[in-house]
Amino acid sequence: MLVLSAAEVAALLDLDRLVDAIAVAMDDFSHGRTSMPARVAAIVDERDAMLAVMPAYLPSANVLTTKLVSLFPHNTAVPTHQAVICCFDPESGAPLALMDGEYITAARTAAGSALATRLLARHDAAVVSIIGTGVQARSHAYALSRLPGVQVIQVTGRDPSRAAALADELHGVGIAASAAASIEDAVRTADIVCAATHSDEPVIRRSWLRPGAHVNSVGYNTAGDGEVDLATICAARLVVESRAAALAPPPSGPVELHNALNSGAITPDHIWAEIGELVAGDRPGREDETQLTLYKSGGVAVQDAAAAALVLANAQARGVGTQINL
Repeated sequence: MLVLSAAEVAALLDLDRLVDAIAVAMDDFSHGRTSMPARVAAIVDERDAMLAVMPAYLPSANVLTTKLVSLFPHNTAVPTHQAVICCFDPESGAPLALMDGEYITAARTAAGSALATRLLARHDAAVVSIIGTGVQARSHAYALSRLPGVQVIQVTGRDPSRAAALADELHGVGIAASAAASIEDAVRTADIVCAATHSDEPVIRRSWLRPGAHVNSVGYNTAGDGEVDLATICAARLVVESRAAALAPPPSGPVELHNALNSGAITPDHIWAEIGELVAGDRPGREDETQLTLYKSGGVAVQDAAAAALVLANAQARGVGTQINL
């Protein structure tokens, strides 16, 4: 079995190809060409944490995977998300590879947001504000800065010093980034807002959003109100990865949508589309230049599978990784 480290995975995963691979995976999922059961998790109540299992079969990429991912939102010394992905042979079921999943989780989540932005944001959208200063915020900055038309990345969070440090890091690798004065200022001045927090209260409020803004929300927790307020959810054209997952309670679905459904503020029909339906052209994205759009991501296993397939193919072609016998 091939073992791939975090550094090897990062070197092997082509971020530009990843967005296109995610698009194919989501199209396949929305049209019944994949197998992906609902995410299940063991809950660690005393840490507000969980260990989730996410299997998927993606025939178009000839990949069968499962991800084990822990989410410990109070972590400071180590990342909040840590993961491993195991790839199996779709012909025999034999384990083929074990790879670090932390980088893949961050990269495929940001690639999903980049895809949603490509499909939903205004064509003249130029200013991106990222709320958060962790791994997901960083990966979103890299992914969104690669989109045509994006000119400025603004970074903000609860800790101004961390926001400034991330902005400096991004600026150092050639991304036009700066730290915003506050979360509210960042949202008010953005064409595209990416929320990547573990906040149990909204960091995005409807009254702050510009007409025609697009919002990507990838933050996850199982309690509280979540990072997007109810008014935004109700007002926006809402797109998700999976209707079934989005409508399920945590740990499968986002807490924001669960609360909105339970309160009666929205019905299941409020979900406009799965992102795979937009990719296929089954439904249009934006209706007009003033419409508010929201991509609420809960994370789905076919995205991990698509990313793992790219990594494994490159590793095999280049002879990268360590072979072990179990």
